[in-house]
Amino acid sequence: MSVLLSRLRKLYLGKPDLVRRSSLHLLSNGFSSSPPCWIIYAKSCGEDLGKLVILNANGTGCTETEKKVPLEIVSYEERITIGAAHGWIATLKDNGILRLQDDLNPYASDTDPKRIPLPPLVTLPHCQTKMVTNVSMSSSSPEDEDCVVAVKFLGPQLSFCRPANKPKWTNIKIENPCFYSSRVMFSKKHEMLRILGAGGYIIGSWDLRTKKNKPKFQKLRFQNLPELTKTKRDLLHSCCTSDHLVESTSTGETFLVKFYRRATSSGAVYMRTRAVMVFKLDDEGNAVYTQDIGDLCIFISMSEPFCVPASSFPGMPSNSVEYLDVDEYAFINLKWHIVSKNVRWTAPYYIPPQNMD
Repeated sequence: MSVLLSRLRKLYLGKPDLVRRSSLHLLSNGFSSSPPCWIIYAKSCGEDLGKLVILNANGTGCTETEKKVPLEIVSYEERITIGAAHGWIATLKDNGILRLQDDLNPYASDTDPKRIPLPPLVTLPHCQTKMVTNVSMSSSSPEDEDCVVAVKFLGPQLSFCRPANKPKWTNIKIENPCFYSSRVMFSKKHEMLRILGAGGYIIGSWDLRTKKNKPKFQKLRFQNLPELTKTKRDLLHSCCTSDHLVESTSTGETFLVKFYRRATSSGAVYMRTRAVMVFKLDDEGNAVYTQDIGDLCIFISMSEPFCVPASSFPGMPSNSVEYLDVDEYAFINLKWHIVSKNVRWTAPYYIPPQNMD
């Protein structure tokens, strides 16, 4: 707790300590990797460029990097960045061309940035491709031969392509409206695109190994639900909810994370996390409530969710969830407490560990 509060004090109540170089840590698989991080802001350095300032999730402090990025991708006004996955951001301008860029990855080159244009988007009848729910990737780089990039649009349309393999969009119109505002994620365990329906009661899956593009549906059965007081029930009923699927590549587990957020009582219109519930899913559709995810730390933001073993990065708290939205940072210890702060973020994307070899 003291580590977290110290981090919050440095970040929100005073000027963070800045260092020039991130320390590297060793994952249990033997690869040298960076800790998860996120972008605090880009410090203007002229010519519409800014140097990235990042915060490592294991509490090692803020780092002012030497990496220069276009300020438009971290601008409140431009809003051209529409999602992120595996440290890559997706940008979409008025020309309808979606690009994958590694600009916000602090460990990627700024002298030779990678910016990969995808084919022009195709809008299905009675669908739209201007507003994006999120972006998902099946591997750490769109340059991998088999990498699949999926885009979920607000509404019925789901599109995916393989950027390194004669890219062409495959477009799917989802009939069930419970998926219209949901996010897509790629399941390495099932080799499928998966979407959690509104309310978290059903999962739709699309097998990319077939050409039929017909979804499989699985209903979830919630078990081991906690007994709640009337006060707690009333609190949850007063909140807006969001549901997130996340997989652990280290343990093979799948989790459903429910966030309960409510507007603050202050004059500004901010949302604040009031409760979080985590459910462990099995292949039979059982969703078992738990307050113990062991050594894991889950990261949920406007980027594709991920989780890492906390013990791989000294100083990172285990059995926890970290949350980043456009107007909030929250830390949740699943057994004890929630610490939340309303801050306006220009790039609310967690960057997962990056291989430094």
